[in-house]
Amino acid sequence: MDTSVGNNKLSIESIRRNRRVSRKRFVVEYPYSVMKRIFHLSHVLVTLVRRVRVKFMFACVGYNLHAMKILHG
Repeated sequence: MDTSVGNNKLSIESIRRNRRVSRKRFVVEYPYSVMKRIFHLSHVLVTLVRRVRVKFMFACVGYNLHAMKILHG
């Protein structure tokens, strides 16, 4: 995303681009914030990439179950 520097304002094209980017980011920010807060996935203590993938997969499954619990009451 573009940012203004000093007293210079952003151009209209940069403002529109930032809005497009933020709309795309908004969709995925909520699941990641839930995973960080509830599942404590802000940092991972395993070192191998395969293990990190497995841990993240379980976190995604947990998020889906959490979302289903919220939707169904």
